[in-house]
Amino acid sequence: MSAQILDGAAVARSVRERVAAGVRELMASGGPQPGLATVLVGSDPGSQIYVRRKNEQTVEAGMQSFHHELPSTTPQAELDALIDQLNADPAVHGILVQSPLPGDLDEARAFARIDTAKDVDGFHPASVGALVLNRPGLRSCTPAGVIELLDHYEIDLEGREVVVVGRSNIVGKPVALLALHRNATVTLVHSRTRDLPSVTRRAEVLIVAIGRPQFVKAEMVSPGTVVIDVGINRTDAGMVGDVDFGPVSEVASAITPVPGGIGPMTIAMLLSNTLQAARASL
Repeated sequence: MSAQILDGAAVARSVRERVAAGVRELMASGGPQPGLATVLVGSDPGSQIYVRRKNEQTVEAGMQSFHHELPSTTPQAELDALIDQLNADPAVHGILVQSPLPGDLDEARAFARIDTAKDVDGFHPASVGALVLNRPGLRSCTPAGVIELLDHYEIDLEGREVVVVGRSNIVGKPVALLALHRNATVTLVHSRTRDLPSVTRRAEVLIVAIGRPQFVKAEMVSPGTVVIDVGINRTDAGMVGDVDFGPVSEVASAITPVPGGIGPMTIAMLLSNTLQAARASL
């Protein structure tokens, strides 16, 4: 029996509708129109498409979109100055510096320069600290999207064995912490984990974000597991995830597709974070 497909595109639409309603309510009560500023350095085609999609959905949600494009030769001081300008702009409630940055630009420095109140990507050290301590704050969008999707399908993590494959600062570590805060028993595995398949087979919920096309095979998954595939890999055969979707979907109880799974959730949660930041600015 094939797994239930967890439709991230449909859930993302419902999140965007909820955000749009929240924007209308905020403005009707005399609050500001939320504003999201995106910063794209260089001309990476994938980043250009992704940022354009973010800007379009920002406007569709009733927010202001402020887009800044800088050449790949931009010096760090110029990027710093733009971030400072956006930090000081009261019309901007969220700031997103598109990753990866080209050349010698220091990504960590750029993220740390963003005002924590406008850190809608959740990458500032203070935002990460709030996540670790389970204190209120803006959460990293992709991990937050994973939790939102699980909530929508009423997949409760409490007491469950959750295995996260991948230890990146962007997905692996924060999603492990979010699951831990939901009272899951969490194991974080990576490329140097010994006998990795024996660990992944323990999972009741398997979250995969390792950046390797079709890395997780069916024999690594126990029957009935919920599989969340965060990977987006462009191959000669098209876009695939980190999970070997066809065979794994015959074993899992539920699975996210690629595309149409976690990808749309990331932008939806970015909009949700921007609305949250605008509300907090009052």
